[in-house]
Amino acid sequence: MIEHVETVVLDSQGVSAWVAQDRKVLAMFQVFHSLGADFVIGANTIVEVSHPRVDMSRLRWVLSRVKIEPVTESTAKRSAELLKATGLHGHKYAIDATIAEMALRQPGPVVVLTSDVDDMIRLCGNRVRLIGI
Repeated sequence: MIEHVETVVLDSQGVSAWVAQDRKVLAMFQVFHSLGADFVIGANTIVEVSHPRVDMSRLRWVLSRVKIEPVTESTAKRSAELLKATGLHGHKYAIDATIAEMALRQPGPVVVLTSDVDDMIRLCGNRVRLIGI
C-alpha cells in the first residue's frame, strides 16, 4: 500500500489512458490525488500522445491538470548520460530516457506510471516506484 507520494510522473500511455478515461487509471489517480501528489509529464509526451483520433478538448483538459516539464539542452544531456550508463541507445529509448531523467529530479517519493516497466527500471533503478499500466 502506498502511504505517501509526492510526485506522479506519467508516460504517454498514462496520459492516453487519462484522456480515454480508463477506469483503472482514473481510480489510481484518485488515490494519488487524495495523497496530495502532483502529476507531471514531459513536454515531449504531448507530441507522443497527439494523433488525429485523440479528443483534443479532453487532452487540453488533462494538460491543464499536470505540471509540464520542458525538455531542455541540459535535460537532453542528462538523458543521454542515463542511456550511456545503462548501455541503451537510439530513438527507441530516447523518450523513456527523458521521462526517467525528469522523474529522478522530482520531489520524492516519486511514482512513475509507465507502459514500459522493463526499460524504466533499467533507467531509474530503485530510485522511483514503477507502476505498469
